[in-house]
Amino acid sequence: MDFDAIIIGGGACGLMCAVQAGYLGKKVLVLEKNDKVGAKILISGGGRCNYTNLHSSERNFISENPHFSISAFSQWTVEDTISFFENNGIFGQEKTLGQLFPTTNNAKDIVRVFEKLCKDLNQEILCNVNVKSFDRINNGTFQIIFEQGGLETIINVPKVVITTGGLPIKKMGATDFGLRTAQRFGMKVTKTAPALVPLIINDKDSKWYSQLAGTSIYSRVSNDRISFEENILFTHWGLSGPAILQISSYWNKGESINIDFLPDSSITELLQEKRQENGKQLLQTFLGNLFTKRFAESLISLLPTDKNIGDLTKAEIESIDNFIHNFSELPAGDKGYDKAEVMRGGVSTDELSSKTLEAKKIPGLFFGGECVDVTGWLGGYNFQWAWASGYVIAQNI
Repeated sequence: MDFDAIIIGGGACGLMCAVQAGYLGKKVLVLEKNDKVGAKILISGGGRCNYTNLHSSERNFISENPHFSISAFSQWTVEDTISFFENNGIFGQEKTLGQLFPTTNNAKDIVRVFEKLCKDLNQEILCNVNVKSFDRINNGTFQIIFEQGGLETIINVPKVVITTGGLPIKKMGATDFGLRTAQRFGMKVTKTAPALVPLIINDKDSKWYSQLAGTSIYSRVSNDRISFEENILFTHWGLSGPAILQISSYWNKGESINIDFLPDSSITELLQEKRQENGKQLLQTFLGNLFTKRFAESLISLLPTDKNIGDLTKAEIESIDNFIHNFSELPAGDKGYDKAEVMRGGVSTDELSSKTLEAKKIPGLFFGGECVDVTGWLGGYNFQWAWASGYVIAQNI
């Protein structure tokens, strides 16, 4: 079998790389561990696949080198992603904050595009593959030994592309293959951690959180580095929802997060207005008109909700303001890789060319997608990195 390159990993980045290489007349073989390609594509966005974000730029990504992704995003833009899918029958509809979903709301349609294109371009895909050995041999050639259906195959190729994703989610075939490969070739790996992941709260607060389980509130969640405004979701074990997932990528154990439950208004000003309008209204009634009934009821033991607004003291109003606008929580941890959407960290960007994503020390070896230390925000950003890095690698294999 004569291939220009082997791509290990049939996710978003690997599939885009295979297709773009095919457009250039390059023959590749995609090796996938799972029984089908695009496993994480299929579950993303609740099975709807938020395949890019209209506002995507290097500013929406976390990396030890925040400028590393600029080159890839200049070579493959959001407009390129939109055109690529439209040319293949997938049209987008914008949801919250620039998130783009297919109008069919079906992630399977995204995967079908790549399966069809790979077939049309004569790119080979093998699933249920176990890569047993991967080494560099004479003249810079790579030798890969893999097993499929009990049969062992040995292939020598000039280029190898690693797009095996990160450590989330194990049941979807997550593996540390890319990280182990980099380390085996003497490359640095930036410390990894779960990202876009729900947070667990301390036991002392569990009763209040359990009471609120299932309640969603639009909030501003922040730490000393960044803030996000979206919904948070209370659960029996802690906090989830878009704003929490976003801040989790910037959170380290031992750090507190602050929550503003009313980011677009001042609770003090609203109380002063209500005091003049109807000072006899109970604080409980007032809060019930601002928030969900369950959230308002949960505050009975925490705030003087049985008092009339006109009878609230200055100290009580300050206490209410502090609770609503500066609620501080020290998470005990996160839900781990099995509940994380992506991995933070990965193959160090110091080891790769930003223009080609080729390993500086190992010519012919490329890394793309989630296994690289480039981690996007929630909302389609990580797919944009997958498409862009897959495209860039295809130009250089």
